[in-house]
Amino acid sequence: MFRAVVLIAAVVLAADQLTKYWAESALSGGQTITILGDLLQLRLLYNPGAAFSIGSAYTWIFAVFAAAAVVAVTVVAWRVTSRAWAVALGLVLGGAATHLLDRLFREPGFARGHVVDFIDYAGFFVGNVADIALVVGVGIVMLLNVRGVPLRATAGPGETRSDEQVSSSGA
Repeated sequence: MFRAVVLIAAVVLAADQLTKYWAESALSGGQTITILGDLLQLRLLYNPGAAFSIGSAYTWIFAVFAAAAVVAVTVVAWRVTSRAWAVALGLVLGGAATHLLDRLFREPGFARGHVVDFIDYAGFFVGNVADIALVVGVGIVMLLNVRGVPLRATAGPGETRSDEQVSSSGA
């Protein structure tokens, strides 16, 4: 399942970076694209902080947190044999990785970069594809925890599933 986690993370990362590239070219100069009236619009802004621009002066701390999240999720992902957990962790890993890339390599400089946000939710906050992946991924993690779903899928009735079988199956 580790490959599934990495694949999902790669899709999130690619979708996020491609949509940010589009937003920077299509929405520069203050343009706004209305999708659903005032409820959903597209407008470009650069966020040096976390959600709601909290901690704008401490961008480097968010780079450290994102790096720690990428490492932690990757370590946990090696143990996953459950499809649901693979999806959840892939979404979280992809969102954290793309935010880390923004923090490291976007202006104004290394470990101080601003995240590109462009999806405006009724003026409440402005986010991006990585934010959506993170929220959905964390929501799935919470649901799996509440339901008691283990990281390692259990074998069905009459079946055995050893670690060797899991490893050799490519999970």
